[in-house]
Order: sequence, then structure tokens, then C-alpha cells
Amino acid sequence: MQDRDAIDEIDRQIIRATQAGLPLTPRPYAAIAEQLGLSADVVMARLRAMQERGVIRRIGAVPNHYKLGYRANGMTVWDVPDEAIDALGARVGALDAVSHCYHRPRHRPDWPYNLFAMVHGRTREEVERETARIAALLGEANRGHAVLYSTRILKKTGLRIGD
Repeated sequence: MQDRDAIDEIDRQIIRATQAGLPLTPRPYAAIAEQLGLSADVVMARLRAMQERGVIRRIGAVPNHYKLGYRANGMTVWDVPDEAIDALGARVGALDAVSHCYHRPRHRPDWPYNLFAMVHGRTREEVERETARIAALLGEANRGHAVLYSTRILKKTGLRIGD
């Protein structure tokens, strides 16, 4: 019996062909299909099936914030009531300046923060303005916060499989 979530050799080839990113062409799936000797419809159907099975979580753009001029990137961390974190996180995550927002465990007594929100700005002043905006949005739920600025770029990568 074959595991329903297992990937076959064609899936592996598609993953290997896309793991460094889709080709920057008007028809990226056609380019991958041509490389693998498949049709674009097959490539797209297999990617969709792998998404449905959870083999691939998502297909999306990963912008390089520095190249776009966003050089002041700050991870804002917030101490908010645990019982309200889902609702507060949804509100903070919906802000344009926040690229991702998530719940993390506290590590008391040194680390009281449980809500993380990445804020991108062209300057630290812009990040500080957005941080003040989040503080205002959180209101009395904000029991403390800090901003941790990026000091270097870490390489972002997705799924990687070998031969």
C-alpha cells in the first residue's frame, strides 16, 4: 500500500526544479514543464495536489526588503493577555506595515513577550511610527513591548530536497 502523502519521482523533479524559485518569465509553469518534458497543466495540477496534501504549504513571492528600500526592519514583540492574543494578532497582522505576525511562548522572567509582528520601514523612524500605531491599536492590552532591529540579512529558503 502506497502512502497517500508520498511523492513520486515526477513530484520530486518538480520540487527540485522550483525549490530555488519559479523562473522569472511570463509563463513560469510552462518553463518548468518544458525543462521536465511535461505539460504546464501537469506541472500546475501536481503542485496543486501537493498543496492539498500538505507537501507544499504555499506558493508565494518572497520579496527582498532591502532591495525594495526597506532597510529598517524591526521585529516588534508585545506582552498581551493570552486570552486575547488571537484577536489582537489578527488585527496587528492585518496592518500594511506588518509582513508577518505570530504567537510565541513567553520565557519569564526574562522574556514576557508573546506576540511578534515584523514591521518593515525605509527608516527606523518609519518603524517607530508603525510601532506606535500598533501600541495605539493594542491599547490597554499592551503590557510592554520592544523592537528588535535586523542587523544582517539571513538567507530565506523554502523546501529543499536532494537528488
